[in-house]
Amino acid sequence: MTSPYRVVLTGTDRQVLEDSVRAGSTPQRTVLRALIVLMAADGNSNAHIAAELGVCVDTARKWRAWFYHRGIVGLTDAPRTGRPPKYCPSQVAAVKAWACQLPTEHELPLSRWSAPELARQLVNDGISASVTTVRRWLSQDALKPWRYQSWIFIRDPQFETKAAVVLDLYARRYNGVELGADEYVISADEKPSIQARRRCHRTQPAGTGRPMRVNHDYRRGGALAYLAAYDVHQAKVFGRCETTTGIVPFTALVDQVMAQEPYASAARVFWIVDNGSSHRGQAATDRLAARYPNAVMVHTPKHASWLNQVEIYFSITQRKVLSPNDFEDLNAVERRLLAFEERYNVTAAPFKWRYTTADLRQHLERLDHHDRNLQAA
Repeated sequence: MTSPYRVVLTGTDRQVLEDSVRAGSTPQRTVLRALIVLMAADGNSNAHIAAELGVCVDTARKWRAWFYHRGIVGLTDAPRTGRPPKYCPSQVAAVKAWACQLPTEHELPLSRWSAPELARQLVNDGISASVTTVRRWLSQDALKPWRYQSWIFIRDPQFETKAAVVLDLYARRYNGVELGADEYVISADEKPSIQARRRCHRTQPAGTGRPMRVNHDYRRGGALAYLAAYDVHQAKVFGRCETTTGIVPFTALVDQVMAQEPYASAARVFWIVDNGSSHRGQAATDRLAARYPNAVMVHTPKHASWLNQVEIYFSITQRKVLSPNDFEDLNAVERRLLAFEERYNVTAAPFKWRYTTADLRQHLERLDHHDRNLQAA
């Protein structure tokens, strides 16, 4: 019997349907519907279409009629209501509200929330939700109350001024003037109390499906300090090991660097240091200038050693040289540190330092705005 729904395709409709059939990512149900319409447009009856495609006649009749009445849009599935939600929005909001509060604010003996602890708290509120469900709800707003981050308030009244000097030196400027080719920037500090831990059983190398294995028990072999000076723009490290930190060991590091070229004959060598006891205050600045007239000491603000680039090198040595700590004695520690220093200098490139004085200003403005809002509240 001839169908009352005569399918006529425009050039665009035919192209869309044929592209849908050829595309490998098209769902099979969509491909089937497109083929039914294409065959119907070619004059085939519903019975012939059903026989060719291996479907029942009612299926061919259905999609012919839907296309006739609604066009290509009629070939898509209508929205489905699905299973009604088990939890209402207020219950989801309750979980997130708990996650955004400290447990101690409610006199709970917890330092921070975990997903299981939140699920347990919800039970007390009459909401039964699995730990997996709680995690899914929290992930909607990227809430991870089990994680924490520490910070320190700025206490140096001259923080911006001091930090700007350091950041300008990294950009090869000082007092608004570009540094010359014979001016250098050195970042220096000490890494104290590096222990030599002799493991009671030999460390086992990694194997197939097994990480390196390090025995937990060890014997202490003493500790030493590693002092390093890092040429910020030449990416060269000068290091030495001492029994302890202090003015004398730090002066020895300065002598080690300033006694060699190009620093000995440089116009100026800027030494960026933190406020450790070895190089603290004006006395340290005067001491350096008296010993080397072409040396200029620049202090980072208090509690801002993160501005000192040598700290990046120390983190590299901690990761690549000192962890896990397994050394026969202090001599082995010293040999490893100095050998790595030589290895590092062969291929080192300057750190890609992107934090500028403009970033500092924006950061401080955000902190100031945050403080004003807290005071207003």
